[in-house]
Amino acid sequence: MSTGSSSNKGPSGNGGPGPSPNRGPGKAVAGGAAGTTVPGLTLSPDHGGHGAGSAKISADPALAFCQIPHGAPPTPRRVTPDKTFTREFFGSLDKVMPDGKKLRFWGFRDAKGPPVFPAPLIRAKEGQVVHTLLHSRKRVHTIHHHAIEPDAFNDGVGHTSFEVNPRYTYQWKATTAGTYFYHCHVNTTLHFQMGMFGPLVIDPPAGKGTAFTGGPTYDVEAIWALYAADPAYRKLNHAAGLCGGDVGLNLFNPQYFFINGAAHPTTRTSPEVAIQAKVGQTVLLRLIAGAYSVHHITFGGLTGEVIAGDARPLPQSFTADDLEMVTAERYDVLLTPTTPGVRTLVVEYRDWITGRLQGVAEGTLTVT
Repeated sequence: MSTGSSSNKGPSGNGGPGPSPNRGPGKAVAGGAAGTTVPGLTLSPDHGGHGAGSAKISADPALAFCQIPHGAPPTPRRVTPDKTFTREFFGSLDKVMPDGKKLRFWGFRDAKGPPVFPAPLIRAKEGQVVHTLLHSRKRVHTIHHHAIEPDAFNDGVGHTSFEVNPRYTYQWKATTAGTYFYHCHVNTTLHFQMGMFGPLVIDPPAGKGTAFTGGPTYDVEAIWALYAADPAYRKLNHAAGLCGGDVGLNLFNPQYFFINGAAHPTTRTSPEVAIQAKVGQTVLLRLIAGAYSVHHITFGGLTGEVIAGDARPLPQSFTADDLEMVTAERYDVLLTPTTPGVRTLVVEYRDWITGRLQGVAEGTLTVT
């Protein structure tokens, strides 16, 4: 089995605790420095962000850990963007699973669109300045553009900046072409599993059709967000486990397995998953590992060329009949079928510790 590697082993690296329902009221600085205030940022007695006051973040690290500032400050050094995206929080998307049961999702939707999972694609070109306007709507949330690396104020990590209530415009620059994703970074382990993430793609200046500057070209593009759902997480509230309480976030027992929001076996026929190509065309398959599992992907008997990992071109591409990924990794794979037919690509989800098969999701590549 051919396996890639990455330093990103979870949603945005450290999905640790955030603000607590028990934190005290007051104003606070982004980054949590004791004794400093920033206009537009406050602490509140509950996680909903409805309180006000004048107390500063505690100098006691054990207490300050749960006192994350929130608010709606102005965007520092704001400039006119090349592209703007709006994302609104929702907490009530109920999807019917293949066994007839309903599964609830939280997520981000476009300002004019319906609730969807995964969240809508954000796409820009190298060199563009992008604004992402977040409306948190209920409680507090953030958007972390994973691996984009803007300044701390726009990075969307509450522990080094703040949580959004009720809105904030993130400003960032698209610097390197590749496959990314974005997600909420409040109570990350829970909110990510509930569905608060979506794909993000940066194209080279020439636009679609070239994987990255100086890289290979492609004819067909497919973006697959891989995901598995544990219904037990749906029993938890917004702030469960934020300050060290054991609510079971270290356990993951998925019952449903997805590609692009379709649950297996509907992945076999879902138009959101299906790939269409002609003989000899090159397919760029952008893979995003969104489950708390080891993902093992086979390419339906085709040999793929793995050209990039975690939004960076590999020093040397390699060929593989299959690929193994872990949470938050992304890989770009080229597939070039030479004969017509329907190929079934299989994603196996395996337990991190035991390697036990948890479930599968299958998608098709139809070649004419």
